[in-house]
Amino acid sequence: MPPYRSGEDSLFFEAFNRGKRSISLDLRVPDGARAFRDLAGGADVVFSNLRGDLPERLGLTYAGLQDANPRLVCCSLSGFGRTGPRVGQGAYDYVVQALAGWMSLTGEPDGPPAKSGLSLVDFASGYAAALAIVAGLQQRERTGTGCDCDVSLLDTAISLLNYVGTWTATEGFEARRLPNSQHPSVVPFQAFAAADGHLVLACPKEKFWQRLCATLEREELLEDERFAGFDARHENRDELATTLAETIATKPVAEWIGRLTAAEVPCAPVNSVAETLEDPQVKARDGVVEAEHPRLGTVRHVAGAVRVGGAPRPPAPGPARGEHTTEVLGELAGYDAEEIERLGGTGALG
Repeated sequence: MPPYRSGEDSLFFEAFNRGKRSISLDLRVPDGARAFRDLAGGADVVFSNLRGDLPERLGLTYAGLQDANPRLVCCSLSGFGRTGPRVGQGAYDYVVQALAGWMSLTGEPDGPPAKSGLSLVDFASGYAAALAIVAGLQQRERTGTGCDCDVSLLDTAISLLNYVGTWTATEGFEARRLPNSQHPSVVPFQAFAAADGHLVLACPKEKFWQRLCATLEREELLEDERFAGFDARHENRDELATTLAETIATKPVAEWIGRLTAAEVPCAPVNSVAETLEDPQVKARDGVVEAEHPRLGTVRHVAGAVRVGGAPRPPAPGPARGEHTTEVLGELAGYDAEEIERLGGTGALG
């Protein structure tokens, strides 16, 4: 993937695959499928990220592998799941954001629908698949048998509609895009333009609203019936946003962040990505890690979010395609060099 690439190596690939091992098998070749089944025989999990109709066709389901390993957990992460009229269709994050209604919620009211700035459906689906796998392994420990996990981008995106989905399904709520990234129910909870940039502040509790008014030196707003309580502020959100915006625009971001933080009002500057990576909290948590790559040099990665146990393993570069085929087949399937060479001759190694 461009823009930062060298042959089959790229920073895009490195971002997702650091520290992994890679083998290459062609499951359409009988010897390739057999080698895969031998690997699955000693594995805990088989994970696939394909169209919903392909796991069964390629023998990647529990039904297809249970005779090789009855304790195996098989997880399919597809665009639309393994059932339904879209089972044979591929999908991408952007497409699912449109289909799931996300884009109708994102963007300014007078602008076109917009996708989120990151591939959140893809990323959240990865977390959902990881959680499904953990649940499948826990079930296996209780029952002694494996299972299938059927996770999809669309299911994940629908689940993340959450309260907006519940409001809509129960009360016919019609979501509308709000200016300045306003929260749909809590006011004020949005972005504001300061004198030299933007900041976000949030008042999801009454005490934060009181502190905000004091910090802005606008205590008279506490006596204004239009803004007395969550319901009133929600009803008069436009007037309140205009009033607050006039005050916040008079001073720079850093000054407001300093004052609001001192008053313990939830807030943050709207950073660039580069500014975020230099934030003291990010640095204190080792939010950026380095790995040496044989072709790309020093690659600086963002750290993973899941931190369990002691010190994290130092990052290693992502693998070349098929780099560990011999190693893994020998280690996990017990193949010797002669057998691996034979597989290469049949096309089983891709």
